[in-house]
Amino acid sequence: MDRPTIPSICPKTALCSNLDRRDGHLRFAGQDAVDLARTYGTPLYLMDEDRIRYNCRLYTEAFQNCFPKGSRVLYASKAASFRQMCRIVRQEGLGLDVVSSGEIHTAGTAGFPMDLVYYHGNNKTDEDIAFAMDAGVGCFVVDGVEELLALEAEACRRNVRQKVLLRITPGIDPHTYDAVSTGKVDSKFGVSIETGQAEPFVGLALAQPHLYVAGFHCHVGSQVFWEDVFERSVMVMMAFIRTVRDRCGYLPEELDLGGGYGVRYVESDPEIHIPRKIASVAETLYAIAKRLDLPVPKVLMEPGRSIVADAGMTLYTVGSIKEITGYKRYVSIDGGMSDNPRYALYGSQYTCCNASRMDEPSEMRCDLVGRCCESGDVIQPDILLPETTKRGDVVAVCTTGAYNFSMASGYNRMLRPPVVMLKEGRSYVAVQRETLDDMIRLDQ
Repeated sequence: MDRPTIPSICPKTALCSNLDRRDGHLRFAGQDAVDLARTYGTPLYLMDEDRIRYNCRLYTEAFQNCFPKGSRVLYASKAASFRQMCRIVRQEGLGLDVVSSGEIHTAGTAGFPMDLVYYHGNNKTDEDIAFAMDAGVGCFVVDGVEELLALEAEACRRNVRQKVLLRITPGIDPHTYDAVSTGKVDSKFGVSIETGQAEPFVGLALAQPHLYVAGFHCHVGSQVFWEDVFERSVMVMMAFIRTVRDRCGYLPEELDLGGGYGVRYVESDPEIHIPRKIASVAETLYAIAKRLDLPVPKVLMEPGRSIVADAGMTLYTVGSIKEITGYKRYVSIDGGMSDNPRYALYGSQYTCCNASRMDEPSEMRCDLVGRCCESGDVIQPDILLPETTKRGDVVAVCTTGAYNFSMASGYNRMLRPPVVMLKEGRSYVAVQRETLDDMIRLDQ
């Protein structure tokens, strides 16, 4: 096929900020954060629906410009999975990447078309596989031999031919947190090229009569900023495709490159220009396909964080300010690691501010900590807030749209916050605040 036009600069280069200030208050998506905290209470997850849609369109327009027809963006729902998110990404033309029966059920009850759902995971149980097939999931991303054989057995019982992608580990270090790195040889995900296991895995998959092998999947990790990570993935995977073609006579229709583009949590993080990044990946793909005499496959990618992270903010109310003479100050809030465990898990950085006092200088150095009974319940250490910060002020933690709602727990029997969507100057509840009765509903 003819190569699509790859623009050097996408026309949508200016990412307008959804943060500003007015009358001493922080504004998010054009709305007063302090007023929203008063209306809905805290802790409170806010999501900017207009920004979510904008981020979706950055990807879909770049894909239309850069990759072969039939290529598709899949939203990685693990970043933030609730029914309204499924509806929004479907309206924007994306498919869905899911990792559990729970995410499948969420998508299904939101009316998401199951043929556009790709099911990942390194240990799908027999019950998961049956549930997904009952739901009509379009494609399984197969993580290993045991799953491959279990899928074949279930498809045989149903007398169907199930579409699959094979997850291949390219052996690439994405230079990110070890906890979110998935593409190295030593990973719980996929089957490695470097160890020689991937090629026989492909051969075994092609021999299964009830599985249709549509292509290959790889994923190198999350929060990736390095310039050439996806380009290196393309090089490794296309070389593997050439080997498989020469030895097995098989050419994949689809190549899923995973997700993982980074987002700016703090000022020192670089800004990622998504359309330009995708154009660079496409340039590499077309060049190496030509060099290896291969057709260009349809391309899939699975952005999650870069769709929702900067569309999110969490609001808290200050409870106490404690100074330990000669050491530090602690500002305690009414949430904590139960609604945002990411600093406790892997030291994630955040930008924090006193939404009630945006016109005052931030000169008080402190740790922003939660109310859970853990010394490690820290939202962000060593930040600056106004000296006048006091009980009842609203503190905002920015860029919390990804993996905060998803990772929220009931630790200490803390209640999960609601998700409030902001759209065109309006607000509405997408996920209700958990109640005390909700918390004990399953108790016997």
